[in-house]
This record gives sequence, structure tokens and C-alpha cells, in this order.
Amino acid sequence: MRKHILFLAPLLAFFLGTLGIRGDQVASKPVSQEPAPFKVLIYSRTTAGRHDVIPAGIAALEKMAPSGNFTVEKTENPEAFTDANLQKFAVIVFMNTTGDILDETGKAVFQKFVESGGGFVGVHAATDTEHNWPWYGRTIGAYFINHPRIQPAYIDVVDGGHPATAHLPKRWKMVDEWYNFKNVQEDNHVLLNLDETSYEGGKNGKSHPAAWTRTAGKGRVFYTALGHRKEVFSDPDFIIHLRNGILWAAGIKSAAE
Repeated sequence: MRKHILFLAPLLAFFLGTLGIRGDQVASKPVSQEPAPFKVLIYSRTTAGRHDVIPAGIAALEKMAPSGNFTVEKTENPEAFTDANLQKFAVIVFMNTTGDILDETGKAVFQKFVESGGGFVGVHAATDTEHNWPWYGRTIGAYFINHPRIQPAYIDVVDGGHPATAHLPKRWKMVDEWYNFKNVQEDNHVLLNLDETSYEGGKNGKSHPAAWTRTAGKGRVFYTALGHRKEVFSDPDFIIHLRNGILWAAGIKSAAE
């Protein structure tokens, strides 16, 4: 039997060679390639109320960046919104921005960035931003109205197959400042929904989204309503939620997508 094996081995090697396959490739598994690194711009300008959690939010993104294979830059300067500058970034994060934060030139540049395929991530007060800019209202997916006192609440996972929610339990209990919304876009792809029976002060009823995705032109938009308290930015589940939302906005595929 051994003689037969020794005789057949060269023939097998010759046959595989004619197909362009090396013998050491037969049993090897495909090697997954890490996504190419990309850059994220964190914009945290405020012209209305200011959340003192902003530094903690920025620090959280800086800490999570290596695990997402991205780097971050931060600014509160609206002059950063130029075509030449934004082309360096794959994703722009509005970190608890409030009020009118861009001039007309900056608005045009930002809109072009998103609609041309750039990623946009809004955190918490990003929905309390640019209330008089219709394009922004459609793109962010809703506007903030008000909020009750900070308190615990249950959040139901609506889409557990999305990278930003795949790790979460079906019922996620968190303590935060829970926004009520107006102008909620009907085509938001809702990821998380607040259970208004689990806390006091909800005004949106049974359909009270707490995180969602959208598209704007070729761009991907991810918004999470969480992010008022410093403790939220040290919660492991929230960190994965936000990091994977950024990766999704950048167009990075995931096994959960």
C-alpha cells in the first residue's frame, strides 16, 4: 500500500500544478484580511446648551479607535469643513453638538461629503442641532423636543442582526437622559426602541426609536440617542454599539451585517 501512495503522490502534485494550486493550499483556510485603516473626524461644536460629557465622549472614541482600526481627529472649528480637509476622513461624528454649528459654506461641504459616500454618526444631542436646516433634519432622522429626568429604562433591540446591536441582549437596561423626538422620519431603519412603560416622561408612544440608521445619497448615517452621562461612555455594551455604528457608517462589513 505504501508503494502505491508513493507512486500516486507525484501524480497528484502534477495534477494540482496544472490547475495552478500548490499542495500546501489544499488544506489551508482562507485568511481574513483586516479592513484598511481609516480616519474619523469628531466635531463637538455647540452654540446652544453644552454637555459636559463631551470630553468623555471624545476620550471614548480615542480609546476604541485601535480596535476599529481607525484614527481620530477632533475639532470645534467650523472652518475644518472644506472639501480638501474632509476628503481625509471616512466618517464624521457629531459628538453632542447643539444649535447651529455650520455656516452656509460648511453646510454645503458637509452635505456633499455625506451624499458622495461619506459616513455620518450622530451621538445624543446631534438631534438637537441645526433645527432650521431641512436637509439635516431628514439626514439625522429626527429632532429633539425635550426629555424627562435621568432615569433607568429598558430598550428593546429591534434589529439584532446589525453590527451595532448584535452583541446586545434583547432587553437592554440603561440609565441615561431619554430624548423625546419630533419629525421622526418614516424610513428610519430602527435598531433600538425605548419601552416607555419602563420609565416616566416618554412622549413618542410605542414607537420610540433610540438608535437607527439611514442613507443619504451614497452615504451611511448612524444615530444613537444614548450618550448624555459619562458612565455611558465607559459601558462596554455602549462602546461596542458606538464603535460598530462607526464601522458600519464607514462601510466596513461585519459578520453580523
